[in-house]
Amino acid sequence: MNAEAHVHHHNQHHAASTRSTLNRTALSATIHCLTGCAIGEVLGFVIGTALGWGTAQTIILAVALAFLFGYGLTMLPLLRSGLPFRTSLGLALAADTASITIMEIVDNLIMLVIPGAMDAGLMSLLFWGSLAVALLIAGAFAFPLNRWLIARGRGHAVVHSFHGH
Repeated sequence: MNAEAHVHHHNQHHAASTRSTLNRTALSATIHCLTGCAIGEVLGFVIGTALGWGTAQTIILAVALAFLFGYGLTMLPLLRSGLPFRTSLGLALAADTASITIMEIVDNLIMLVIPGAMDAGLMSLLFWGSLAVALLIAGAFAFPLNRWLIARGRGHAVVHSFHGH
C-alpha cells in the first residue's frame, strides 16, 4: 500500500471509529434520559390515576416528574464527584433539557393518539403497552438530537467533561 492509500485508509478507519464512539455516547445519553422520563412518567401516571385526576393534570404531573428524575439522574454522579449543587444543576439543565423535552412531547402525543390509552387504567395491558411503545418511539426521536448535540460538544458531552473531577 502506498503512503497516500495508507493515509486514506487510516482516515476512513478513524472516521468510522469516531462515528461509533459518537453513536455509543448518544445512545447512552438517550437511554439515560429515557430512564429518567420513564420513572417520572410512570410515577406521575400512578399518582394521577390513584388520585382520580383527569388526563391533563396527570400528564402535567408526569412531565414535571420526568424532568425532575431526568435532571436528578444527571446530577447525582456530579454531586458525588464533589461538584457544587448549583454547578451540577446547571450542567444537568444544559445536558438534558432538549432531550427530555423532545421525549416528553413525542411520548405524550403518542399516548394521546392511541385510542383509550390514557383512560385504560393502571391494570390494563393497553395502558402499559402504549406507554412502552410511546417511550421507545420518544427515545428514537431523541437519539439523533443527542447525537447532534454531542458531536458539537453540547448536551451530555458537557457532563462527560466533568466526570472524575
